[in-house]
Amino acid sequence: MPIKKQYLKSKPVCKVTFTLPGDEATSVVVAGNWNNWSTSETQLKKLKNGNFKGTLDLESGKSYEFKYVVDGEWQNDAQADAYTANAFATENSVLNL
Repeated sequence: MPIKKQYLKSKPVCKVTFTLPGDEATSVVVAGNWNNWSTSETQLKKLKNGNFKGTLDLESGKSYEFKYVVDGEWQNDAQADAYTANAFATENSVLNL
């Protein structure tokens, strides 16, 4: 599922909606450099159709690194704007606003 970006005209903020197919997952969190990679702050809500969804307000004009934590397993977003290497010899998803 793509990431939806809605830029606000009144302030330099972008409402970013993350949607991830849930399949058999019970818990999905999005963690990134905007929240110091916290796995407890941004829990996505499970919808009736099985997808997980959540919206964050992030400052426009910046790039953010993030990953999903699906049932404790770190995953990238297949629809990310880009990917960048991290200190764990893997990659992080990148969101360009």
